[in-house]
Amino acid sequence: MGAKQSLEDDLINFKMTAKQMARSSRQCEKKEQENLSKLKNALAKKNVEGAKVYAQNAIRAKNEALNYLKLESRIDAVASRLETAVRMQAVSATMATTVKGMSSVMATMNGDKIAKVMEEFEKQFEDMDVVSEHMEKSMDNSM
Repeated sequence: MGAKQSLEDDLINFKMTAKQMARSSRQCEKKEQENLSKLKNALAKKNVEGAKVYAQNAIRAKNEALNYLKLESRIDAVASRLETAVRMQAVSATMATTVKGMSSVMATMNGDKIAKVMEEFEKQFEDMDVVSEHMEKSMDNSM
């Protein structure tokens, strides 16, 4: 069989496809401008039939460019959702590892030690709040 494609590979493919759609849109806009230029020249030469053809080509190129932009937007939205899924998958894996580590630590520690550590943590957190508040006041006064 073949190697299974990961979400990261899919994400890269979606992003590359979105860029290709943007590139195609720019090419169509360029064709539209060329046809508009030919249209002006045909009108200057009073070539009405040729002008109609160039006008139709310009309209078609503009519609094609807009369709490419719409498709790019949709693909980009899917890529964004996929990127979120990839990140959530990584966070979930990290959290699972952390929870396993915490379980083993909690099993080896006794309740008194855990309470002491939590009290110390809360005290340091409160001290940090006081220091940051003092710094904010100092910064406000200096301005």
